[in-house]
Amino acid sequence: MSLVLHGYFRSGTTYRVRLALNWKGVPYDVVPVNLVEGAQSSPDYLTKNPQGLVPALEVDGQLLTQSPAILEWIEETWPKRPLLPSDPIERARVRAFAAAIGCDIHPIQNLRVMKKVRADYGQDQDGAWAWARHWMETGFAALERMAASTGGKNGFIFGDGPTMAEVYLLPQMVNARRFGVDLSAYPRLVAADEAARALPEFEAAAPENQPDAV
Repeated sequence: MSLVLHGYFRSGTTYRVRLALNWKGVPYDVVPVNLVEGAQSSPDYLTKNPQGLVPALEVDGQLLTQSPAILEWIEETWPKRPLLPSDPIERARVRAFAAAIGCDIHPIQNLRVMKKVRADYGQDQDGAWAWARHWMETGFAALERMAASTGGKNGFIFGDGPTMAEVYLLPQMVNARRFGVDLSAYPRLVAADEAARALPEFEAAAPENQPDAV
């Protein structure tokens, strides 16, 4: 099976896919899509992802988009080293944690939304980033409470190893640090982030270790 991942090194959604593929030991090629330069809006890329978003994953010439769908496909295709628990209730809880990031936190502070906030509401970068920090801090407060009762081990949120919870959390923590969020209020999230980033597979997926990192 041939996989080609189209994405951007600093894209949180692309980062999620790298984390999952690396954890499963699945080889893939990378084609950078420079979001800052607008490559996602080029006619060629729009044939791959009509939304003009990253990532897009080519699977033997077929195209998959939207990181939640791609991650579920990866989990179903390579069930070893699972990122979802076997118990249905725990599986739902992991998905809920991931969705709190993927649906409620990340979309509010992605590149196109931040540009719209600045353009329509007269905000400079400091103002737009303060707006983004507010929603990250609100979301992180809820995640910290969710993580307090999960019973994870070795620093992880669920179980004794990484799950989809960490796959979604790590990219959001990168954004939080970039936007200047004070993470001291979220010790459980910080511990999970540190435990997951210590894994060689996850370290290799980090934004700064990608070929298009600048």
